[in-house]
Amino acid sequence: FLVGLVRQARHTASSSCLLGRWVRKETMNYSNWRSRLQNSAYVTNAILVVTILVFLLETFSGGSTNNSVLVFYGARLNPLILYGQWWRLITPVFVHIGLMHILVNGFSLYYLGQMTEQLFGHWRFFLLYFISGFAGNVASFAFSPNTLAAGASTAIFGLLGACLMLGDSFKENPVIRQLARQFLLLVGLNLLFNLFSSGIDIFGHIGGLLGGFLAAGMLGAPALGRMGTPRRIASAVTLLFGLGALLFLGFNAG
Repeated sequence: FLVGLVRQARHTASSSCLLGRWVRKETMNYSNWRSRLQNSAYVTNAILVVTILVFLLETFSGGSTNNSVLVFYGARLNPLILYGQWWRLITPVFVHIGLMHILVNGFSLYYLGQMTEQLFGHWRFFLLYFISGFAGNVASFAFSPNTLAAGASTAIFGLLGACLMLGDSFKENPVIRQLARQFLLLVGLNLLFNLFSSGIDIFGHIGGLLGGFLAAGMLGAPALGRMGTPRRIASAVTLLFGLGALLFLGFNAG
């Protein structure tokens, strides 16, 4: 009888040990998975996938340079916005005109998005991207009323603006300071190129750039440090006032 009890106790202890190892292993796997998820730029990747899918739909629906197709998938067209299709101030970030357009913007989004999402965090990056795109399209709506516009460049310029804000707010960080200087040069060259190129909506780019700068100031970047509350409030007020003024101008110009 005693021998049986000892054997049973050993069996139970062995089972408990195995169960404990399994629990620890699964806990570590979950922790590793969660860490990888937190460190991955899954918002950037999701936006990129949706953008590519929309481009494929354009291509198989009549071509990505067909104006009717572009309008159908959400390009900015002022008369339709004035008619009530306000979502066209957001949806153009997913619509692209031709293969080269989506290749340039796709690679830019992948590179800038990966880095910016790490700096700001996932939900802040999500807001930053779409606020920038909205700001760029609102500026285009106000100052380029007779054009059909599409592309993620409004939001991408916003990511550049966000990095410039970081350089201004965290000057003591040598890496961020150097990064901001490089992006400032990139912004300058891009805007200069825009001035001498036809078919490029410079107002959308400038609007996205400023929108991203202000949105970043409003949202902050906790991974890098704390930003003062007065600055965040000032950024939010300036952003809202600027968007309101541009919307007023656009709707009244129409």
